[in-house]
Amino acid sequence: MNHRNKRGEKRREFLRFSMVMAAGTSLMSLAFAKIDDINDAINKSGRQRMLSQRMAKAYLQLGQGIDIYHSRKILASSITTFEAQLAELSAYAPTAENRQVFALMEKNWIDYKNQLSGAVPNTTAAKNLMLMSDEMLMLAQSATVQLEKFSGSPSAKLVNLAGRQRMLSQRMAKYYQALQWGVAPPDAIAKLEAARKDFIAAMDVLQGAPANTAQIKDGLALAQQQWLFFDNALHQFGEKSANPQDKLLLLNTVASSSERILEVMDNVTSLYQKNV
Repeated sequence: MNHRNKRGEKRREFLRFSMVMAAGTSLMSLAFAKIDDINDAINKSGRQRMLSQRMAKAYLQLGQGIDIYHSRKILASSITTFEAQLAELSAYAPTAENRQVFALMEKNWIDYKNQLSGAVPNTTAAKNLMLMSDEMLMLAQSATVQLEKFSGSPSAKLVNLAGRQRMLSQRMAKYYQALQWGVAPPDAIAKLEAARKDFIAAMDVLQGAPANTAQIKDGLALAQQQWLFFDNALHQFGEKSANPQDKLLLLNTVASSSERILEVMDNVTSLYQKNV
């Protein structure tokens, strides 16, 4: 396939993604739900942190042709979920300070969403997207901490901590994919390593939590198993590999294993929300 054909295929893939995203947005508006309680709010606000990183990760994967079908679905579903949850959280916000943060998130979301869906993924846009994803993460983190503080309960801390693991899995994958595409900021490796250390430390805290049920312990054990595969792939950057297929295999491994950890930790977070 020549260069022109490759560009044409990328454009067709992105147009198909845009149609999926439009349909997903319509369905999400019909399934709008209210927040049940403060732990539900903490869970969803924490999920916004994760989605800020997951959307950027999926964009980077699309730009490199990594598992295009699933990356396109991940980006579309993440956009619709982020937008719906932002509306829910803005309506629920229990304090003026919390409302102010969500208002700023709504403002920033317009530009972030346009960047995610406005053009075929390219390296120039990807570099801007890296900055925008971190800005959105900081706002979502602030909102989640505010909600935990407002709750004041020990259970809120576990919901927040477990939920943050979801974000870290996507943040590590985001920086890995950015490094492979050559669009990472100068401190990307340091930030990836910091996220890795945070993930390991939080797993130790969660595994030792007295409030853990048998179901939560099983979920954490499964997450630990998935972490071994993910961590191994993260430490093999593969830039100097003589075989492009080896590099592609690592890119796909990071993409898939980060999603598996996310799924497990999302379930564990929901268990903490309901059981503690």
